[in-house]
Amino acid sequence: MQTITQTQIELYKEYLISEEKSEVTVEKYIRDICAFSRWLDCGELNKTAVLHYKQQLMDTYAPTTVNSVLASLNGFFEFNERYDLKVKNLKVQKQIFCQKDKELSKAEYERLLKVARDKKNERLYLVMQTICSTGIRVSELRFITVDAVMSGRAQVRLKGKIRTILLTKELCNILKRYIREQKLTSGSVFVTRKGKPLDRFSIWKAMKSLCESAGVEKEKVFPHNLRHLFARTYYSLQKDIVRLADILGHSSINTTRIYTVEAV
Repeated sequence: MQTITQTQIELYKEYLISEEKSEVTVEKYIRDICAFSRWLDCGELNKTAVLHYKQQLMDTYAPTTVNSVLASLNGFFEFNERYDLKVKNLKVQKQIFCQKDKELSKAEYERLLKVARDKKNERLYLVMQTICSTGIRVSELRFITVDAVMSGRAQVRLKGKIRTILLTKELCNILKRYIREQKLTSGSVFVTRKGKPLDRFSIWKAMKSLCESAGVEKEKVFPHNLRHLFARTYYSLQKDIVRLADILGHSSINTTRIYTVEAV
């Protein structure tokens, strides 16, 4: 492999899918590899080139983002048996707390809801409530189906794992009304005009449009912070980290522990 070809990228994509990687993960890995391929611009693929690219990433992005890209590239190199091209990740201090200045408060969340309602964006209003009421990832929103709302529980299937998400009675009631208004009979509740589940970018963009009117900093507003807010609220009330880890779908309690330590 002297350079990167489209065929190699497609073969790696098929491999990731066969390994049952989530759709979001596959898209992310392939996007990172394609970006590196464009940067290489048909130049010779060697360790020096990879190290130069790593340095460029370090000059542009945060360490966690750099390591995320390097994971994509190293996986691709290993798949093609070019172990000589693999590079080391940056050493990053493990985060053991949530940073208050980057976390969404309950008051800010409520202001965002109010603006969404005032702008008559009911779909976004309900999307935010659904994520914040259940703690699901934005990529799992598609599992909130008509059947799930009617039964009060959603089955989330990702990465070979299945977990049950309970929907509160209050959430089910407002979603049932929305379902009737939209004349939905099956499938995901939150869909585009063409009937496809909403994607991460469209939700993120819609949330950002609320910031100025809600008086909330844009750096705090993205779908995953609603999940954070759910986790912090749940733990403050229940003090059950094992159950919280199960609800959030974390494989390790250490991942969940970030929400249980007071921010500094």
